[in-house]
Amino acid sequence: MSYDIGFICETVAGYESDLIALRHDIHAHPELGFKETRTSDLVARLLETWGIAVHRGLGGTGVVGTLTGTRGEGRRIGLRADMDALPIAEAGPCAWRSTVPGAMHACGHDGHTAMLLGAARFLAAHRDFAGTVRFIFQPAEEGLGGARVMIEDGLFEKFPVDAVYGMHNMPGFAAGHLVTRPGAFMASSDTWTVTFRGTGGHGGAGAHLATDCTIPLGQFVGAVQTIVGRNVRALDPAVLSIGHVLAGSPGAPNVIPGEAVVRGTARCFSPEVRDLLERRLGEVASGLAAASGCTAELDYLRRYPPLVNHAAESEIAARAARRLFGEARVDTTIEPVTGSEDFSFMLQARPGAFVFLGNGVASEGHPHNVHTPLYDFNDDVLTLGAGYWCVLAFEEMGEAA
Repeated sequence: MSYDIGFICETVAGYESDLIALRHDIHAHPELGFKETRTSDLVARLLETWGIAVHRGLGGTGVVGTLTGTRGEGRRIGLRADMDALPIAEAGPCAWRSTVPGAMHACGHDGHTAMLLGAARFLAAHRDFAGTVRFIFQPAEEGLGGARVMIEDGLFEKFPVDAVYGMHNMPGFAAGHLVTRPGAFMASSDTWTVTFRGTGGHGGAGAHLATDCTIPLGQFVGAVQTIVGRNVRALDPAVLSIGHVLAGSPGAPNVIPGEAVVRGTARCFSPEVRDLLERRLGEVASGLAAASGCTAELDYLRRYPPLVNHAAESEIAARAARRLFGEARVDTTIEPVTGSEDFSFMLQARPGAFVFLGNGVASEGHPHNVHTPLYDFNDDVLTLGAGYWCVLAFEEMGEAA
């Protein structure tokens, strides 16, 4: 069997106005993680309209569409898009700006959903392939681990796949460019909290009688940065950052607090380094606390594991992109990035690959990064992303003409 890339591009290009309207509608009605009821209703209704079998409620608000080709059994692949928004107040001037106070699609999941729906529409109308495509619309990617929840709810047992693929838009890369790499691609994302405890006391008259937990707290803030520099191998990327410090009351500056809390994030690309970061955070905190007569307690929350692309599927993803965009617009040598993605859970469960699709650069009018109040998805890449999903599906289940 063969497929015609020109036909795919021409047909999907004809969907552009519909995809833009769809994306704008989703953007105007953002929903936070596990609350994507309106979005999942819209997704399910469209899939059913195109004759795709729909299962709802997986992982709460998740939707899975199943489409089998007319040539019978073959490869089974999953294509995943995320649906949730962020708790950010939108500041951009667009006419389709959020109608929900304090929530917006600041990461482009509105575009991800629209692109996968565009691919579903095309593939449902052109089923000349052997195999099955699962369209996975996932809730709660933003910090809540919706991918993990869907897997725990039986995603791959109820809807088996031989490979699963994900895609995210990337501001700063030109529209129509795609980047990926085999192996470690994105970092783990863990949250840690250290609580220092002492007796506290009067900051003036009785400071010598107090056990002051702010002393090890202050020492710890600097010592955290020695963990990566002196404990992690120089060739293993890792990041430890502090994002929150709390001790005492602003209304009582003469009181030495009895408790101090510091919180931060940890990022790395391997299980061994992840174990090392957790262990050393606890050891450094406890050692500094003991030296000051205090105690320290570490709470280390493992959130998202490293995202590791599988070699064979990475090559399939890159080959599909080269056939669609051309060799010069595909980069498989990008360095790993220390952002994180819960698609990593899916890649732990099944072979697959994750890619970044360029969302435009400043000269193209799209300079704002994700997770900022001025971000907006670039409508010019909607048909490019939908076309990529189509070519990838046929690449898995056929050969190019």
